[in-house]
Amino acid sequence: MKNWTKGIILLIYSVVFFTACVNAPQETVDRTAANAPANIDPNKKIKIGFAMDTLKEERWVRDKEAFEARCKELNVACVVTVADNKSDKQANDVDNLLTQNVDVLVIAPHDATQAASMVEKAKAQGVPVISYDRLINSDKIDLYVSHQVPVIGRKIAEYALQKVPKGNYVMVYGASTDNNAAIMKKEQLAVLQPAIDRGDIKIVADQFITDWKPVEALNFVENALTQNNDNIQAVVVSNDGMAGGAISALEKRGLTGKVLVTGQDAQKDALQRIAQGKQTMTVYKPIIPLANAAVEAAIKLAKKESLSDAKPFKNDALGKDVPAILLEVQVVDKNNLMQTVIKDGYATFEDVYANVPPDQRPKQ
Repeated sequence: MKNWTKGIILLIYSVVFFTACVNAPQETVDRTAANAPANIDPNKKIKIGFAMDTLKEERWVRDKEAFEARCKELNVACVVTVADNKSDKQANDVDNLLTQNVDVLVIAPHDATQAASMVEKAKAQGVPVISYDRLINSDKIDLYVSHQVPVIGRKIAEYALQKVPKGNYVMVYGASTDNNAAIMKKEQLAVLQPAIDRGDIKIVADQFITDWKPVEALNFVENALTQNNDNIQAVVVSNDGMAGGAISALEKRGLTGKVLVTGQDAQKDALQRIAQGKQTMTVYKPIIPLANAAVEAAIKLAKKESLSDAKPFKNDALGKDVPAILLEVQVVDKNNLMQTVIKDGYATFEDVYANVPPDQRPKQ
């Protein structure tokens, strides 16, 4: 009887042991699945939302095309919206992008301060945010991708001061809602201040231009010319679109080519004006590297990878640093059109010199 009881007990232990051994691997798998990061599917196609402000200027069309092309190359989905220079529309665009379950949100803000609320919404849903070209006034952005905006401001002012070391200056700034315009103004004035203090130059008129509108720039420069009896030697303009407006005002007075006019963006029409001698310079900011950097960073953020290229950049409006990737820029004038934008394939020889008589064009 005792032997029979012992046998039963041994049999029970064996069954229990065998069952535990069989079930153990399954239990381990279940725990691993439970601890896996939520909402991460290695087979899911990454979706990037790009909330743009405008396509009314050539450079922004280039941004959109380059951004979409890079997304296609890297096999990520891309949804682009355009706010038509309206803050409320951009806010609605961002809401729509978030309902489409984008993995990363890229914003080229219309209004730097208002866009902060869009960042808040995205972050509340766990969506990383990249501030594209223009800096959003939020310390919650994951990255600011742009060109070296402070450098652009300095280069414009340094060029103007070198070419026109004395005289009356008109300062045409960008939109007051755009952080880039404020940064450029600060840097331009920092360069010009010593000459102002010496009395070498005098700023006779200055103004922020709503939405960087060329027509508003034209009207402002026209008024400045009238108020100063056309005694103006330099018009320091913060982008090429407004430079076109300023040059239209100068043309009415027969001053084209006689007054220095700066710009930024290397738009085709600006490059043509430079080739003709109507606009003095622009700042060349390669768009493809900018768009590529934004897309590549977005993919890393979607995969929760670190952005090793990012460095601290101080947002003066907040007094705080944000991570940033800032790309280099280059001054372009009549002397180096061939060695810069044309050499890089950014613009063609035929386009740049379209309005220049063949016998006056440089040799290719």
